[in-house]
Amino acid sequence: MAPRSRRRRHRKPPSSVAPIIMTPTTIVTPMPLTPSKPGPSIDTLGFFSLDDNVPGLSQLILQKLNMKSYEEYKLVVDGGTPVSGFGFRCPQEMFQRMEDTFRFCAHCRVLPSGLSDSKVLRHCKRCRNVYYCGPECQRSDWPAHRRVCQELRLVAVDRLMEWLLVTGDFVLPSGPWPWPPEAVQDWDSWFSMKGLHLDATLDAVLVSHPVTTLWASVGRPRPDPDVLQGSLKRLLTDVLSRPLTLGLGLRALEIDVRRIGGSTVHVVGASHVETFLTRPGDYDELGHMFPGHLGLRVVMVGVDVANGFSQSTSTSPLEPGTIQLSAHRGLYHDFWEEQVETGQTDHPDLVAAFHPGFHSSPDLMEAWLPTLLLLRDYKIPTLITVYSHQELVSSLQILVELDTHITAYGANPFMSLKPEQVYSNPNKQPVYCSAYYIMFLGSSCQLDNSQLEEKVDGGI
Repeated sequence: MAPRSRRRRHRKPPSSVAPIIMTPTTIVTPMPLTPSKPGPSIDTLGFFSLDDNVPGLSQLILQKLNMKSYEEYKLVVDGGTPVSGFGFRCPQEMFQRMEDTFRFCAHCRVLPSGLSDSKVLRHCKRCRNVYYCGPECQRSDWPAHRRVCQELRLVAVDRLMEWLLVTGDFVLPSGPWPWPPEAVQDWDSWFSMKGLHLDATLDAVLVSHPVTTLWASVGRPRPDPDVLQGSLKRLLTDVLSRPLTLGLGLRALEIDVRRIGGSTVHVVGASHVETFLTRPGDYDELGHMFPGHLGLRVVMVGVDVANGFSQSTSTSPLEPGTIQLSAHRGLYHDFWEEQVETGQTDHPDLVAAFHPGFHSSPDLMEAWLPTLLLLRDYKIPTLITVYSHQELVSSLQILVELDTHITAYGANPFMSLKPEQVYSNPNKQPVYCSAYYIMFLGSSCQLDNSQLEEKVDGGI
């Protein structure tokens, strides 16, 4: 256990830092989540921030999903039991109501309830994604929309095809890698390695009954097979981006995964995105990335962890070749003191944070600061991902001010290839999950602010 004087450093922000705006088998251990102290929820902040761009949008979403409050919405998102009244009579109604949550004018931001009797919201015929209340708004918005129309067309298809992941009708193909792991450096080499076998698997999904039912229920023409196969590939990269990005961190930070008893990765700031639809086989590719590993334990820690995940505080050695997934609901610095320092769970070999967002809000920065200082002071190898180059620059500046020793940063070769539409600002450039990464280890960063800005502005 660290000396008390040192541990206090993780409780109080330093005065010099101003808030900145901005065949492996996977085991899910059947134990209940352990509640911890509540903290700021990025899910909650994100939901209510929708009203900043489109006043009333959060209430429209709740209304169309047959929910009375955000608490009901959050319960379902977290994997809880649906409340009375939630649900839909048929797939057609479900898809229609889900689509209705996107119905507002992309130019003037008017909702259906604010339209005059003579107006109706109609979607762009090219992308079938954004809506306008009339030709005048659509013409005025075209200079902005034309830059993203093609990408938003992909978003519209992916949004529907993603339902196959929810229902379990699209199971991620996985298996031992036929290539040496060091030969797989990015998605191009990964897809080349999977080759014709993957194409055959995806083609079988496209002719399945669930896909036929899906497109018969959504009220729009079914796209061509190559468009749908492209969507499945993007969805595949979206799910596998997280485990393969963890593998990238283990590689780059030279973590020994053949340590007796297994290796441990903590995913901090985890939410329903990392936990709600995660299935036992989703992290198998991480194991295939390290053939001969002696066990990998992945622990999700965050205030928004889904109910379906479980907690295991066991420190028992893992069986070689297995991957164990578990979770803890709470803030990471509390989890550290309650679980790690007491020996109830293993010390991490790597800590990762997917889109922590501490650059975006003073509240989130305040919540993340104790964890960032803890990771720095205990010299824990750390990997962070962000959505965009702008977020990369802002996050690097914060980490430099915190005197972290940044060991690497750049474009992530295993970023998600699925474009993400900004819900309340549909004509904003779509982003991609884990598009960039930052790695740091300990303190005494080698770059000062001017050097960092020059290096980032010069390209990665």
